[in-house]
Amino acid sequence: MTSYEDSAPQPPTTAPAPTAEEFLDLLHAQRVWDLPSLPPFDPATAPAAPLDLFRTWFAEAVAAGQTEPHTMQLATADAAGRPDVRTLMLHGADASGWHFASHATSSKGRQLAERPEAALHFYWPAQARQIRLRGTVTAAPSAAGQADLHARSTGALAAALVGRQSEHLGSREELAEASEQAWRRAQDEPGAPVASWTLYVIDPVEAEFFQGDARRRHVRLRYRRTGAQWHTELLWP
Repeated sequence: MTSYEDSAPQPPTTAPAPTAEEFLDLLHAQRVWDLPSLPPFDPATAPAAPLDLFRTWFAEAVAAGQTEPHTMQLATADAAGRPDVRTLMLHGADASGWHFASHATSSKGRQLAERPEAALHFYWPAQARQIRLRGTVTAAPSAAGQADLHARSTGALAAALVGRQSEHLGSREELAEASEQAWRRAQDEPGAPVASWTLYVIDPVEAEFFQGDARRRHVRLRYRRTGAQWHTELLWP
């Protein structure tokens, strides 16, 4: 059997870092939303709650060929209030909130246990759109987390079985050995439990939908929730 390590691509040779001047030239040469046209967005037609608009925009991002539209940035803070951010995958969006998952023992898991508030950010440049959400995060029951994990791929289960996310790693060889063992177990035992795997749900109290405009007259629609009622307002770009 070919091991995961054997099939992994080899890292390319590292090129010299650009100088500060070369870096600025490279940076200034980049273009934003180099598209033939941008989709219109009339906030007057937006639904009363953000979930339906999110689902519509997500479907439109997929139809537009947006790469990995289900990836998002999750921002948290530790006990001292120091911010942290990383990219991960959306696992669902329904009336209970937006779902994502991780180990409860990871950095994000520990931070959410200390400060159960977070922000999400989606960026879909294929349509010059962004979505931001902020709210309270809760952990779903363990059974929901395990069901979420076992509905995913063998690779996702293997990665979860490796565990120890964000802990110190002594060497890449140590990771390769643990990963190989986890892959074999995931293939042989597709229902293997991972006690630390947790499904999280962020219940937003604020959501912003941003539609880019070629003349920089961007449309920004913000939803704010009071109790069960959502209110909307426009923001200056």
